[in-house]
Amino acid sequence: MRHPWLVFAIATGLSATPAAATDYPLVLDNCGMSLRVEAPPQRAVAIKSSAAELLLTLGLADRMVGMAFLDGPLPQEVSTEAADIAVLSDKLPSQEVVLETEPDFIYGGWESNFSGEGAGERPMLDQLGVVAYVAPAACRSVKPVKLSFDQLFEEIAEMGAIFDVEGRAADVIGEQKALLDSVAADVRGLSALWYSSGTKTPYVGAGSNAPAMIMEALGLENIFASVDEGWTQASWEAIVDANPDVIVLVGSAWNSAEAKKQLLAENPITSKLDAVINGRYLVVPFPASEAGVRNVPAVVDLAGQLAELSF
Repeated sequence: MRHPWLVFAIATGLSATPAAATDYPLVLDNCGMSLRVEAPPQRAVAIKSSAAELLLTLGLADRMVGMAFLDGPLPQEVSTEAADIAVLSDKLPSQEVVLETEPDFIYGGWESNFSGEGAGERPMLDQLGVVAYVAPAACRSVKPVKLSFDQLFEEIAEMGAIFDVEGRAADVIGEQKALLDSVAADVRGLSALWYSSGTKTPYVGAGSNAPAMIMEALGLENIFASVDEGWTQASWEAIVDANPDVIVLVGSAWNSAEAKKQLLAENPITSKLDAVINGRYLVVPFPASEAGVRNVPAVVDLAGQLAELSF
């Protein structure tokens, strides 16, 4: 639940924290590329939910000229502010569609958003005077270190500096830290599977990105923690051998949590899992399963779900 003051601050553009103005030009090292921000962006495009939701949470709707490739509905607390922002595409937008908005800043939730088939390659955009920023946890050119909440807070602070809204960024970070501190990790030594997608071959949360970070905060032992990737392909046989106590289901429009439950119950192998037999599921929406401003609220929500499970 969003703190009443932060709701007011986002809606009015006020900040509880005194802001130190950004000293431009701002030079950043982002996903293997040096970015130079000459002034606060005024025409931003956000690709993927994680990017759009952070800009909206920072109260930057009036500086957004487009959103695209959203993974689900926006959270209620920012949906009103986003009502007048054009949705450029339900999928990855083309370079032509993006450049028609005359952006000065493009925020990509995945590095792959910046391709010839997508918004355009980053060096080309740089030559056009467009800053192309990749969410650090989604970088692939330079392998990110294991994700932590501190790194998420650093991304929020960096976005605050880019847009010269450091005070608002500090408010968001403070609220998220307080929410995270309010969660007590489960001490029962429970193991867990993070089931993202897939039917014949499940795609699961591994040991280095948002799923691992969230499960650790909950006190759950990730059965694929030893895999040094954010997500990985697994086999149903390996999952059955691990027999996790809890299964985290990622819900999306294209692969709902209910569809996953049905698959697990009907699969002759997985139907014998203790978690399936006893319905020990936690459900998280897809936009909250990737590194972003929704991860901390997801921890709070999942902790509540976990507390309600019986063993």
